[in-house]
Amino acid sequence: MPPVLTSPLVSTQWLADHLGADDMVVVDTTVLPVAGVDGTPTGRFVTGREGHRAEHVPGAVFADLIRDFSDADAHLPFTRPDRLRFEDAVGALGISNDTTVVVYDDSLGEWACRLWWLFRAFGYDDVAVLDGGAGVWRDERRPVERGHVEPEPTLFEARERPELWVDKAFVERVVAGDETAALVCASPSAEFAGTEGRRPRRGHIPGSLSAPASTLVDGDHQFRPDAQLKSIFAPVADAARVVVYCGGGITASADAFALTLIGERNVALYDGSLNEWSADPGAPLESLAA
Repeated sequence: MPPVLTSPLVSTQWLADHLGADDMVVVDTTVLPVAGVDGTPTGRFVTGREGHRAEHVPGAVFADLIRDFSDADAHLPFTRPDRLRFEDAVGALGISNDTTVVVYDDSLGEWACRLWWLFRAFGYDDVAVLDGGAGVWRDERRPVERGHVEPEPTLFEARERPELWVDKAFVERVVAGDETAALVCASPSAEFAGTEGRRPRRGHIPGSLSAPASTLVDGDHQFRPDAQLKSIFAPVADAARVVVYCGGGITASADAFALTLIGERNVALYDGSLNEWSADPGAPLESLAA
């Protein structure tokens, strides 16, 4: 029997206690940003596979979110895959519909949350995020291993939940007042304000709450207590539906995860996010920049 999850968030101690259990797969989802010569982000990303080979949680397989868990034909990076592509990618990791899955990354947790959200959107809930990820596991001097773990492929069947996604047209109706939903932006505060950012058009979608994904975790990248998360999202607590977005759908997944932790059930993710929205000259943006 696989371990039973009682929460979508598990501690390093929980994972250590269940490591090696039958029908449990641990997945490293790390993606790394590419920095320019001056150290600033370029907006490009590379897979964390090399770092995984150097060190990972014992038995963990590697999920390539750039190649395998995105739509390779989409014009926007990290666009969600279709059902068949997701099924193939999950099955290739040795995950079936009887598997307990624990996902982690070596970042703030946003990449692990992205894969967690994809699983959720494709109808599979026996998945948890490792609180603190690789960083806390490493800091606690827990065992690691090197090399590549070759999974045994299996079959996985997805059951889509389309209500967990919204498109640009839906967000346009929200802005126009023709749909009832609260908008939450997971981007950094400076990008929300429009004072920083790589896109020619900066700022946020009108009416949005700023809830940067980085504020959801502490210095160890562990999620803050429920009371603190509820305080962050208090302005949208009474919303009939919450729509999260960011630059490209990744950090928004962390917000979606945190909202789920505190009991919000009607949460959807705008996958195109600001990469799509800001590219339309007619789509309104608000900026706090002078």
